[in-house]
Amino acid sequence: MRITRHWTETAPEARGASVALGNFDGVHCGHQRVIDLARRPDMPLGIVTFEPHPREYFSPGAAPFRLMNREARANRLARLGVAELYELPFDARLAGLSAEAFAREVLAEGLGVGHVVVGADFCFGQGRTGTATDLARLGAGLGFQVTIAPLLATGDRVFSSTAIRTALSEGRPRDAASMLGHWHRIEGPVLHGEKRGRELGYPTANMSIAGLHPPRFGVYAVLVDVADGPHRGRHHGVASLGVRPMFGENVPNLETHLFDFRGELYGTHLSVALVEHLRDELRFDSLDALITRMDADSARARAILSAL
Repeated sequence: MRITRHWTETAPEARGASVALGNFDGVHCGHQRVIDLARRPDMPLGIVTFEPHPREYFSPGAAPFRLMNREARANRLARLGVAELYELPFDARLAGLSAEAFAREVLAEGLGVGHVVVGADFCFGQGRTGTATDLARLGAGLGFQVTIAPLLATGDRVFSSTAIRTALSEGRPRDAASMLGHWHRIEGPVLHGEKRGRELGYPTANMSIAGLHPPRFGVYAVLVDVADGPHRGRHHGVASLGVRPMFGENVPNLETHLFDFRGELYGTHLSVALVEHLRDELRFDSLDALITRMDADSARARAILSAL
């Protein structure tokens, strides 16, 4: 998958794509429906999205809300067969473009798109004044087709990033996965930590969750994909997500123990899928009590993962 990071830098061979346009945070089932509608046999499949997320630009002090960082989003889109990812910088210049200027300067002249698919609730341009219907009208005059995708719903539930965040906040990763169409994953490099887990017989791979919406704190059964290095592959494990109250920490992170694993993972890229919330974070009276509970957590996680 080729990534273009500014509409003025589009390679000639990256023009003429059929694109899905939006933020695609989580790349959930609704997003996938929009992407599927962009698939054309005579055009490469593309995605037009933004970095940072517009909400981060307009509310820089807001609590973290993203389901995916840019790398995780790109990885998921590549798995869906996207050939061209146009990851545009959302800055003062882009935010200040009118709906008409965005359609003309970015989509038509800059990216040279042939077809655009947006959700029915899509808004664009300065002040979010442009609608999906406006884009269809503008596209007709600028030489690209527009398809408006209806919102995807099951019963009275609309698939949305907000509903997925709620499920994760409540410790319901399987419900989140049903809306995502895949497990919710936290991705990133393995960082050096305090190495307490190794002393307890449970070495862990530590990862930051900075900038991401924090799922409910606690212990999870997880699937772990090691993306690179000599240990590349899929592993089962158990992970602790939170602030480690036993040790007085206050910066949330993810600590993952891979079952039956031997080796070093520092600097390796991991993708950790949350499968089931086993329990909330607890403070134990002693290290022995903590280890006993970790043994029980691990046994339960093994049973859950073996049944997948």
